[in-house]
Amino acid sequence: MGASKSEQFSTSQNDIARIAKAMGHPARIAILEFILQSNSCICGDIVNELPLAQPTISQHLKELKNAGLIKGNIEGNAICYCINESGFKKIEDFFTKITTVLEDKQNESHSSCC
Repeated sequence: MGASKSEQFSTSQNDIARIAKAMGHPARIAILEFILQSNSCICGDIVNELPLAQPTISQHLKELKNAGLIKGNIEGNAICYCINESGFKKIEDFFTKITTVLEDKQNESHSSCC
C-alpha cells in the first residue's frame, strides 16, 4: 500500500475523513448514541451497556476522541466523556454544503449525467 498523501488535501478534507473513519464502526456509533443519551458518562457506564470488553471500549473512545467527536474530563480516578459539539458541527457543515449544491443543481436543470 502506498504512503498517505493527506498533506495534499485541505485541513477540512482531512478532518472530515478522520471523522468518517472514526464513525465507520458500529460500536463507535453505539458509544456516541449512549453518550448522547446520557449527556456524559465514564467508560464503566459504557462497558455495562455494550457487549464489549473494557479495553475494547477504551480503544473506541480513544478513536472518537482523536477524531474530535467526544471530549474527556478527568473526574477523580475516571474520565467523564461527553459529545464534542465542534466535531459534529464540522459534519453538519459538510453535509449542508453537499445538500445545498445538490439543491442548486436540481433547481438549475436536469443534467444528462447519472
